[in-house]
Amino acid sequence: MAIKLTAVALATLLINIPFGYWREGVRKFSPQWFISVHAAVPLVVLMRHQSHLGFAWYTYPPMILCYFGGQFVGARLRRRRRAAEIAAQSDGVSSS
Repeated sequence: MAIKLTAVALATLLINIPFGYWREGVRKFSPQWFISVHAAVPLVVLMRHQSHLGFAWYTYPPMILCYFGGQFVGARLRRRRRAAEIAAQSDGVSSS
């Protein structure tokens, strides 16, 4: 059961990275923001169901951690990319 939980939790983390990336680029609490936060929920529930993991209390902490961890990592990637783009633009402007 621990191997299933680990696999589903890691898949949850990976699924949420693109949604976190998207979420970082939209206005907070807009319809797009709500979709980016919640769109992965049916996928996670389906994975739990297909893996016969169930909804026991001990599965919640790693799943929640990986869900929000993926959102965090995705948002962080977008922020870093945006900062790099801004730095590249300012380097191009100042060297002219």
